[in-house]
Amino acid sequence: MFSRYKKTAPAPKITPVQGATPAPAAPHPAPAAAQPTVARRVAPPPATAAQAVSSDKEKKRKERLGELKVELHKRLLEDLNLAALEHAAEADLKAEIAAISAEAMNEMSVALNATERAQINQELYDEVMGLGPLEPLLKDETISDILVNGPQQIFVERSGKLQLSDVTFKDEKHLQRIIDKIVSAVGRRVDESNPYVDARLADGSRFNAMVPPVAVDGSLVSIRKFKKDKLGIDDLVRFGAFTEEMAAYLQAAVSTRLNVIVSGGTGSGKTTTLNALSSFIDNSERILTIEDTAELQLQQIHVGRMESRPPNVEGKGAVTQRDCLRNALRMRPDRIIVGETRGEEVIDMLQAMNTGHDGSMTTIHANSARDGVSRLENMIAMSGIEMPIKAVRSQIASAVNLIVQASRLQDGSRRMTSITEITGMEGEVISMQEIFKYERLGLAPDGKIIGRFTATGVRSHFSDRFRQWGYDLPASIYEPVQD
Repeated sequence: MFSRYKKTAPAPKITPVQGATPAPAAPHPAPAAAQPTVARRVAPPPATAAQAVSSDKEKKRKERLGELKVELHKRLLEDLNLAALEHAAEADLKAEIAAISAEAMNEMSVALNATERAQINQELYDEVMGLGPLEPLLKDETISDILVNGPQQIFVERSGKLQLSDVTFKDEKHLQRIIDKIVSAVGRRVDESNPYVDARLADGSRFNAMVPPVAVDGSLVSIRKFKKDKLGIDDLVRFGAFTEEMAAYLQAAVSTRLNVIVSGGTGSGKTTTLNALSSFIDNSERILTIEDTAELQLQQIHVGRMESRPPNVEGKGAVTQRDCLRNALRMRPDRIIVGETRGEEVIDMLQAMNTGHDGSMTTIHANSARDGVSRLENMIAMSGIEMPIKAVRSQIASAVNLIVQASRLQDGSRRMTSITEITGMEGEVISMQEIFKYERLGLAPDGKIIGRFTATGVRSHFSDRFRQWGYDLPASIYEPVQD
C-alpha cells in the first residue's frame, strides 16, 4: 500500500487527513466549535423495588449454583481418572463430567433446568481442564485485559474502557489454586516467600500475579490477552491510530534502517505499534528479538526469539535481558528488537545501535519524546556506570534516530500522538524536532475526543537518506493541516 511513495513511481498528490476517528471525516469545525464541549452527566434512576427483588434472587441463585459446583468438583476429583485427562478428547471428557455431575445431583436431590445444567457442566470442565472462572473471559474476543482484585472483584477492559464483570471466585483459596495451576505449568512458583510472579499462558497471554501478604485484600492478577490476529499498518490507519502520511514516513524510516524507540504508557499500544512497524523490514534480514515475556508477532521469515528467565527456587539460573542481548551480538543479527528496555540492558542496546546494527527497535515507558530521552539517561545512571552527562547524551543522540509516542486517550482510543526525530547535540542538550503530532480540539457530548493528525511543517532531517534509499517522499507530507 505504501510502496507508492518509492522513487520508482510518480509521487501522487496527497490529501491531508483531517480527522483521527474511524468514523467518516466531518467538515472542519469552526474556531468556536473547537472549544471543548462539556458532556452533562445524568444520574441513573434509582432502582425500583421489583429490580431490587430480582437482583436479590439472582444473587441467591448464583450462591446456590456456586455451592453446588464446589460439591460437584469434589466428586469429580474423586471419580475422574486425572492421569488420563491429558489424553482424553474434549467431547469424551465433557460427557464423562456430565454423567458424574448428573449422578451426584440425583443423589443430592438437586433439580436444575437444562440451561443451569449446561452452565454447571461447562464450569466444571473449566475447573478441571482450564482456569476456572477466568475461562469465559479468556475466550471473549472483545476483552483485551483481565484484572483480578481479590476473589470477588474482576474487571475487564473492552475498547480501552474498564468494566466490572459479574465473574467471581468462590474465595481466596479458589483464586490461589488457579494461580498455582498457571505458574506450575511453566515451572514457576508463588507463595509468601516469593509473592509475585510473571508467566505466559498457553495461548501467549501475559500473566502477572501477586499474593498475600503483599497483596492486602486478596491475590492480584493481571492478564494481558494475546491477540491472535496481527494488526498491520493498514489496520491501524483504518482504526485512526495514525494517518497514511505518517505510515509512509514510518515505512521510509524503518526501511532505511533508522533506530526507532516506541514510547508510551501501559496499555498505550507500544507492542502493537512495534509489531506493525516490523512489517516494513525486508525478509532478507536476520532479526533477533529479546523479551521478558514473548509477545512480539513479527511477520518476517528469519526471526530468532529469546526470552529472559527468572531464578529458580534456589535463586540460581536467572537469564536476564542483558544476558540475551550480549549473546545476540554474537549471532550475526541484522536488526535487534528488544520488547521493552527498562534496566541495565539499555547500555548494550545503545551500543548495538551505535556499532553496526542499524534499524534496531525497542519500547520504553515514557509520556513524551523528551521524557523518553530522560528515561534513557536515568536507566544508564541506574546501571551503575559513571559517565559525564554530556557523554551519556552524546551516546543517546548518536544511537537513537526516531521516537514514536503512543498514547491511550481518556476515551479509551489509542493514537500515535507524536513522531519526533533526534538530530544531534547542541552543547550539552540533545536536539529534537517533531515531524507529526496529534492535536486535541475538544470533547464531544458522548465523551469521544475530537482531534486531528497534522504535520508540523518541519522537513525530515533524514530526507536525503530516504531519497538515497529510494524513498522520495513528497514535500506535501510535511505540510501542516490548514484551519
